[in-house]
Amino acid sequence: QVQLVESGGGLVQAGGSLRLSCAASGRTFSSIAMGWFRQAPGKEREFVAAISWGGGATYYADFVKGRFTISGDNAKNTVYLQMNSLKPEDTAVYYCAADDSTRRVPTTLYFGASSNYDYWGRGTQVTVSN
Repeated sequence: QVQLVESGGGLVQAGGSLRLSCAASGRTFSSIAMGWFRQAPGKEREFVAAISWGGGATYYADFVKGRFTISGDNAKNTVYLQMNSLKPEDTAVYYCAADDSTRRVPTTLYFGASSNYDYWGRGTQVTVSN
């Protein structure tokens, strides 16, 4: 079992920045991939970014490229999502997820599918005001 706890959400003005954290516990993480998803009111959950823990490869949704950066700290078993140049449309609950599969396909299409993730955090609210 893997437990995921997100933190770092809050209220920020458009153009501002936030850094989300996802602390993972419960087992070793060398083979796990971690992802961030978000869900706005009335909308489906959508992929934001992912990182392959062992190799460090990163994957992003097109709408966050150049603004968001995903990174990981193996020693702390923590994944971060640095969000810059925030827009009101970035307002959502942000979820951290872990993929524990041994059949992972290293593509954005794979990491963008929420069904490929085995564990989920409870989410942290991000609100961007005009």
